[in-house]
Amino acid sequence: MANLTYQQAEQYLLSKPEACVDYPFGDDIKVFKVKNKMFATLALGKMGKGDGDKRDWWINLKCDPNEAVMLRDIFPSVIPGYHMNKRLWNTVILDGSIPEGEIERMMDNSYLLVVSKMTKKAQASITIHL
Repeated sequence: MANLTYQQAEQYLLSKPEACVDYPFGDDIKVFKVKNKMFATLALGKMGKGDGDKRDWWINLKCDPNEAVMLRDIFPSVIPGYHMNKRLWNTVILDGSIPEGEIERMMDNSYLLVVSKMTKKAQASITIHL
């Protein structure tokens, strides 16, 4: 199974219309935003996961609360959002256990959930590019 690298994840997130990366929590946590609203974070994993130097990258993604629970049940590498509202966010551990297409689908959903909460005017400037 192809292992989605953090570089591929970053590139995919930045390919979204009007997406940018910011560092409000320090240099080691990349925060992806659309119109100043966070839709993902990417950082080296915490909480003692991984062996010694081999730590996996973690990506926090916004999620529908019901889907969030289902994804955690299906994939051991999907856990409640680390340092996030655990009802609305999942942490996906990029350890190669989840198919790349499924991670991309989760990234798409996170982006679209954040866009869907914006004003109609803000949404219009984004959805024209989708």
